[in-house]
Amino acid sequence: MSGGAAAAQAGAKDARLIEGFLEMIAAERGAARNTLDAYRRDLGDYAGHVAAGASTLLQADARVVRAYLAALESAGLKSSTAARRLSAVRQLHKFLYAEGHRQDDPTTVLTGPRRGRPLPKVLSIAEVDRLLAVAAEGAAAERFDARLAAVRLTALLELLYATGLRVSELVALPADAIRPNTLMLAVKGKGGKERLVPLTDKAKAAVAAWRAMLADAWPDRRSPWLFPADSAAGFLPRQVLARDLKSLAGRAGVGADRVSPHVLRHAFASHLLQNGADLRIVQQLLGHADIATTQIYTHVLDERAKAMVRDLHPLADEDGEA
Repeated sequence: MSGGAAAAQAGAKDARLIEGFLEMIAAERGAARNTLDAYRRDLGDYAGHVAAGASTLLQADARVVRAYLAALESAGLKSSTAARRLSAVRQLHKFLYAEGHRQDDPTTVLTGPRRGRPLPKVLSIAEVDRLLAVAAEGAAAERFDARLAAVRLTALLELLYATGLRVSELVALPADAIRPNTLMLAVKGKGGKERLVPLTDKAKAAVAAWRAMLADAWPDRRSPWLFPADSAAGFLPRQVLARDLKSLAGRAGVGADRVSPHVLRHAFASHLLQNGADLRIVQQLLGHADIATTQIYTHVLDERAKAMVRDLHPLADEDGEA
């Protein structure tokens, strides 16, 4: 193969990896088209820099990424723009590592322009209850396929809110992961690390209802997955779950732009903290390797601390000030 053909092939592979990352953030985080376009531009610029150095996204090391940051600084970009591009590059490399495309993440040792981290989108407890109620209403539909889809969505939603799983962990749960006597769900997360997450009775009941309907729908088929589908992987694509949640949000009167699998994961963590859970316990349940990642929820702890002073301090006045 000629040098030009090899370079073109490498460039096409890098483009596919970037598109895979964009599909992930669209499904897991509900990223809007404008956000996806911005990521595509930033990562395309990074991939072009990597290719100019005769490297690829799977080969680029910390030296290559540092050279890219230096090039951004030389170009006179604002620190906010450089920070945004570094964030995109970091997220891409984390994705490549988590998906097994690479055995390392070259961005872990890098520092760059810092910006305040945005607070995660969070649904209220009432809004989550509304989503669950509307999803359950679909089980009374006349058509069997509509009932099947509603029972599946209810099981997915109950599990997501009860466990805070990543959407990639949720859709790929093994068929035998949850049984009637299961108290703790064993989850294999990023980097192959395992963790245990408690299961609620409502989540187990929703899964049991889904299993019963699935047996009626596929009486002669056995799948190794809890949520099987006619897809390349054999289980429900995360994009389908993201789409179904958007549709559910519209029916429930909750803004569709505010609902995604990742937002339900945030709701799980935030509502636990609001009700007194320890930050390190939430870190373990979410599968965060570093407590710093979980600290995006410190705004919840701040509000809880203010409420405690307001309600419990003996010198607090009627306006909540001591």
